[in-house]
Amino acid sequence: MDFTEAVTSVFSNYAVFKGRARRSEFWWFTLFSVLASFVLAFVDYLLFGHEILSTLFALGTLLPMLAVTIRRLHDVDRSGWWIFIGLIPLIGAIILLYWYISEGTSGANQFGPPA
Repeated sequence: MDFTEAVTSVFSNYAVFKGRARRSEFWWFTLFSVLASFVLAFVDYLLFGHEILSTLFALGTLLPMLAVTIRRLHDVDRSGWWIFIGLIPLIGAIILLYWYISEGTSGANQFGPPA
């Protein structure tokens, strides 16, 4: 899956929390979100002096980012509720990062067939 396919896939599954998301889909969309946030923050600084566009972008992509993150956890055979482990300082973030970079389960798992 390339960059445009990943972004299109995430936005077409805007609030779909079922199923699985491959690593490429998750990481390409994460890259898109980070790059767009930086660009919009720069434009906000030049035009307005405070964050308007970047805040609207963050609100608009909050649900799809949450959905693709939960589908990514499903791909490594974890429930979406495991996202809350990120609330544990440092250790939670390390565990989530490990799952995000891990290869998904081959074949079907409890969350469905591979994406």
